[in-house]
Amino acid sequence: HSNTCIRMPSSNSPVTDLNSNAMRCNSGTKGVSGKCAVAAGQTVTVEMHQQPGDRNCKNEAIGGAHYGPVIVYMSKVSDASTADGSSGWFKIFENGWSKASGASSGSVGDNDNWGVKDLNKCCGKMDVKIPSDIQAGDYLLRAEVVALHTAGQSGGAQLYMSCYQLTVTGGGNATPATVKFPGAYKSSDPGIKINIHAAVSNYVVPGPPVYAGGTTVTAGSA
Repeated sequence: HSNTCIRMPSSNSPVTDLNSNAMRCNSGTKGVSGKCAVAAGQTVTVEMHQQPGDRNCKNEAIGGAHYGPVIVYMSKVSDASTADGSSGWFKIFENGWSKASGASSGSVGDNDNWGVKDLNKCCGKMDVKIPSDIQAGDYLLRAEVVALHTAGQSGGAQLYMSCYQLTVTGGGNATPATVKFPGAYKSSDPGIKINIHAAVSNYVVPGPPVYAGGTTVTAGSA
């Protein structure tokens, strides 16, 4: 079921150009025929792994100390199987960063809690609630990891995203404010350009705030 509605990226190469249309649904991905039905307010599970086709839980889902946030957006579209992602996106979920408990003041960001670490603890899976008040209809859901291991220099952040094609039932009349990809992230954003190999006192997840009907998870809490 779940494989029928994902636009599977053709490779595990990151998107690094924030001004590229690949920021929408990754490079070289086109619509697929399937759509996954989901009721507003229901929880879906997104799944991400570093190697195409490898879902073995013995292998770290996102390895190589690729720490960073896990972020999920949705975009209302007329037909999820043909939409190109140029429509507006609203953020429904983020799991970013928190200071590790007991961490000494000299500790580095690598040792803190990150969304990617939570993802890895659950074999690449993360539960995401579809907002209960969004309108019924077709959506693209964009699940993203921002890997920050080389983000100390401009252009060093590595972004990995996949789009799922959904048909949402139920819901309400909410019309969340939206952003566009490309455009939502800038190379100078504090959540994009950051040295996590030094002490981190605060982390600002890239993009807009989570929309009012969405969910913010504190890294390391679950």
